[in-house]
Amino acid sequence: MRFSLGALAAVLPLAAALPQITRSGKYLYDPSGTRFYIKGVAYQPQGNLAVSTEANEANGGFPEPSDFVDPLSSSTNCTRDIPHLKDLGVNAVRVYSVNASLNHDDCMKALDDAGIYVLLDVSLPLNGSIDRSSPSWTTNLLNEYTRTINVFNKYPNILAYNIGNEVINTVNNSNAAPFVKAAARDTKAYLNSINSKALVGYAAVDTDLEFRNALADYLTCGNESVSVDLYGLNNYEWCGAATYSNSGWNVITEGFRNLTVAAYMSEFGCIKEGPRQWTEVPAMLSAPVADVFSGGIAFSYFPTSDNYGMVTFSGDGSTVNVNSDFTALGRQYSNTSGPNSPAQSAQSNSVLACPPTSPILAASTELPPTPNEEVCKCINDNALGCKAIPATANNPIKVGALINQACGLLSQSNSTVSCTTIAGDGQTGQYGPLAMCSPDIKLNYVMSAYYDANPVATSCDFGGNATLSTSPLSAGAAQEAAASCLAGKPPIFTPTASDPPTSNTASPSSPATSSGKPSSAARVGAVLPTSSVATLVLGALGFVAGAAAVLA
Repeated sequence: MRFSLGALAAVLPLAAALPQITRSGKYLYDPSGTRFYIKGVAYQPQGNLAVSTEANEANGGFPEPSDFVDPLSSSTNCTRDIPHLKDLGVNAVRVYSVNASLNHDDCMKALDDAGIYVLLDVSLPLNGSIDRSSPSWTTNLLNEYTRTINVFNKYPNILAYNIGNEVINTVNNSNAAPFVKAAARDTKAYLNSINSKALVGYAAVDTDLEFRNALADYLTCGNESVSVDLYGLNNYEWCGAATYSNSGWNVITEGFRNLTVAAYMSEFGCIKEGPRQWTEVPAMLSAPVADVFSGGIAFSYFPTSDNYGMVTFSGDGSTVNVNSDFTALGRQYSNTSGPNSPAQSAQSNSVLACPPTSPILAASTELPPTPNEEVCKCINDNALGCKAIPATANNPIKVGALINQACGLLSQSNSTVSCTTIAGDGQTGQYGPLAMCSPDIKLNYVMSAYYDANPVATSCDFGGNATLSTSPLSAGAAQEAAASCLAGKPPIFTPTASDPPTSNTASPSSPATSSGKPSSAARVGAVLPTSSVATLVLGALGFVAGAAAVLA
């Protein structure tokens, strides 16, 4: 069999200049056993912000991006920027959003040649991430994450994939934590299935002491299959001529000392007292901070509307002009190196016991099941008679609104069916059998349930957004079809992304400002405003508890 050069390029790794970085216990090491410290910078042009919704304001209030520009898809811009990144002395960049359909070979190869690793967030703005106001972990999100991983797996300088950024930022939305942890679990399983050694991380918002520590413990506890490998903290408390003590870093360091995975400052760089001198860098790369943290990511290379940027560009974008923040950070990175201790040979991966659900963190230790696309597709194809038209099914905003409408109609009908079958509650740890399905299938389910309760043609119209099958099933036949799909289908992980992973031997928006701190792009939020419920009620379309328990 003959292969074209293009086909070979798709399966062979690019020439590697950088060694694989691994985690041993709570530290990062290179292949020689030398401790690795992240000396990084955020590398993402600023995008536009979406209009804040009432649900978003009630759950943290951070504005979300509505679009992004992929910084790794322009070889021209990478050629322009990488010499400056080298001058800055960074060994890593953090990128918040990319378009997996674009080509990234030139930029990733140039970064690799320059000795720069990439920490890549795999979530996307709006319907490509976990929504803190209505969290879910679904087949479409898992597929989106694995699709990006498949594209970037061939690049040897991928250090880690972040599965979320500031998803949980208050006690009110801490019920999203089990969904984030499920995303970490399934992302790790997928990476293991394709023999990838990349780490899986999460970047947390800095908040009050008890909540900050409780969330860190929750996402890093448990065995290797469910805990993140790399826990980040977006921290902007070291301002001006601060010290280890008066910046609060002493409290943060002690609070994270019990973590059994690697930690880093996933964003840092206060602008309250400028120009920035970055005196936190020598503190971060020396004891006692270096006993707990493995470096950090300075924010931000690109200019932002709130003055966090370190460079500006000429009118045509071809020339880079650096500011004093850039120069000062480069000086600190160049003059500082972390201690090479403890030895890798002395490290072992241990397990942190998971804390019980508490008022500080309303998150169950029971995680949502791994999304099973085969089951969801089977039910959609064989048990649902009322379905959204394609134009509606592909519109996340319409889908969310129609789910709310259909669920409201169900609650007002004589049906004993409710929308709990498609919902999940991260506080109680109870998840409906279709909570894992994509939003369009959830919509088809609730519309079909309403039609079954009111079997007249107008019950499957929804303002012209749905059509009824020419031979709709009776409620009994729908029950049998659904039970058949559910039976014998355990919640195992099966890769379902359309693009096959490439071999590895080993589009973005910048943060906007809220309360004086940047809120970084694309937190791991789908635009699916389904209700979170406290109890799991089976029986919709006749789903029997025995069959549904396989997935619950």
